[in-house]
Amino acid sequence: MSILNAMYTGVSGLDAESTDLNIIGNNISNANTIGFKESRAAFDNVMGAVDPTVVGDGVEIGGTQQVFTQGSLLNTGVQSDLAISGDGFFVVSGSVGGITGNFYERDGQTSINANGQLVDTNGLPMQGYAIDQTGKASSTLSAITLPTAALAPKATSTITVAANLNSGATTTDAPFTDSIPTYNSQGTSQQVGLSFQNTGPGTWTCTATVPGAGSTPVTVGTGSLTFANGQLSNASPITLTIPGTGTGASQTVKLNFTGTTQFASTSAVSSQTQDGYASGSMSGVQVGQDGTVSGVYSNGQTVAVGQLAIAKFPSNTGLTCAGNNLWAASQGSGAPSLGAAGTGGRGSISSGSLEQSNVDITAQFVDLIAQQRAFEADSKTITTADQMMQDLMQMKQ
Repeated sequence: MSILNAMYTGVSGLDAESTDLNIIGNNISNANTIGFKESRAAFDNVMGAVDPTVVGDGVEIGGTQQVFTQGSLLNTGVQSDLAISGDGFFVVSGSVGGITGNFYERDGQTSINANGQLVDTNGLPMQGYAIDQTGKASSTLSAITLPTAALAPKATSTITVAANLNSGATTTDAPFTDSIPTYNSQGTSQQVGLSFQNTGPGTWTCTATVPGAGSTPVTVGTGSLTFANGQLSNASPITLTIPGTGTGASQTVKLNFTGTTQFASTSAVSSQTQDGYASGSMSGVQVGQDGTVSGVYSNGQTVAVGQLAIAKFPSNTGLTCAGNNLWAASQGSGAPSLGAAGTGGRGSISSGSLEQSNVDITAQFVDLIAQQRAFEADSKTITTADQMMQDLMQMKQ
């Protein structure tokens, strides 16, 4: 009977609208969940038979589709907070809901655990490619691990000083002086003093000293600098032999003057560098746009330890929700393609930022009102059909 079918049709509408209401509620409740992607219901009409003259039997939810549009980036200033700008997912590994394997997420709230591993909010290790001391990245996927031990000191082997020596200086003028710290193999710092004395037109003598007993400096190297048209014409480095301090042995250091000039302006140092450093403990983490993870140490050194892997799927909408803000690969998504951020269509990584949920609260409230009105209309269909059935029964009596 068509009146009875009308009741079933109304019931199907109530069931479908209830499901969609649940989807909208889930979207709204996760509006502040980092990396969350909203979902939407796909409604399908139900046909009673393959006949164009037959009226449909209502509606059903054909499926739920996730919308993987980019969420806005929130600047947090925390260097371990990561966001992907563009396509792709972070890769984590571990056990979730009794299933062990790789999972994928857009939530980049990371931290360092007691083992030095970079982990997400679930404690799952972030996956990537380890970088060795030569700067070469591994081809095998593994947990990104930062060393927990102190960074060993490095003895200074090269000093580079770029300065301008006043072309108007004479041999009777006081020497121009500067100093730079150096480090031995134990990480002990020792100040090297540099004295530049004019010895004639276009020629200077550089004398390097270190503190000696009492107030008498000890000369550790000397050399000549010759200039032509204001440019350094002899660029040979000066070899310094610095005596050891404490338990450290003596060391040989090359002193370079690359970029040093002789122009008619006040003598001054424009830059100075040396390649040694003291020991240091890790004080933080730094992540580049390409996903390179580096440990930041208290001695000012930054050492690359790994590069995050970014997964790209043929179909993001085919991913399966695994809970805990994670997704799992499925036949619908296809196998992930792993690579570095910014390559192969993968998005770049923004450190110090988090990707907010892509839920539009205003749009969700509009949908909420629409579903409420549809639910009321379906209810009216049922009550109307019920009243008509009662009228029929009364006619029989």
